[in-house]
Amino acid sequence: MRLEDILYTQGFGTRRVCAGLIQQGFVRVGEGVVTDPGAEFEAQGLRLTVQGAEWAYHEKAYLMLHKPAGTECSQKPSTYPSIYTLLPAPLRQRPNKGAVQGVQAIGRLDQDTTGLLLLTDDGQFIHRMGSPRHHVPKVYEVGAKHPVTQDQVERLLAGVVLDDDPKPVRAADCEATGPQQLRLTLTEGKYHQVKRMLAAVGNRVETLHRSRIGPLALPDDLAPGQWRWLEPEQVDALRGRTARSADVQS
Repeated sequence: MRLEDILYTQGFGTRRVCAGLIQQGFVRVGEGVVTDPGAEFEAQGLRLTVQGAEWAYHEKAYLMLHKPAGTECSQKPSTYPSIYTLLPAPLRQRPNKGAVQGVQAIGRLDQDTTGLLLLTDDGQFIHRMGSPRHHVPKVYEVGAKHPVTQDQVERLLAGVVLDDDPKPVRAADCEATGPQQLRLTLTEGKYHQVKRMLAAVGNRVETLHRSRIGPLALPDDLAPGQWRWLEPEQVDALRGRTARSADVQS
């Protein structure tokens, strides 16, 4: 693939901008500077240095992000900073066949919710992970305002009715992990679902943290606001996940 096209696919700008970066000597491949935009390279496994920053070629981007509190999962946030500002510019500018450029979050977390968030520019992967029919389990650590009772746990497992849907919404799993803490597993995503489910059983969410999506657990060493590439085996596990898949961590 032409070096100009490689940079373009990775989000370093228009083809003209990418050609300019190369011609001005801002791109290194291996140990050497390349100044010919038409120079051919095998893209897979290629490692570049662009304007001093190292970059590994990825045909598709698959990322995990530890979402911090006080951020919005929106390209156009209304009140709080966008999670996308936590990512380098190339990931926000990767070309896409659709109208929106760059990687996109798979689902959203409220501004005050923390934890594991997946982002990608692979539309099929977004559909698979976000589609209700695939029942991807998501695990939440909940801090409640009031003590958690066994009755509340049993009602969450049996199903509660939310105000906009007469069909009961059930937790796939639920356990009290402390006097005012719950671990709640859901396989569908509705607006403010965890908060509304807790309210339906007479309690209230004070803190909310997503610790797992399918077989993928949020790594202990990924701090709030940090991101990293998913490994190929992690992507494969998410694509073929089952509710009993083994833990997959980075």
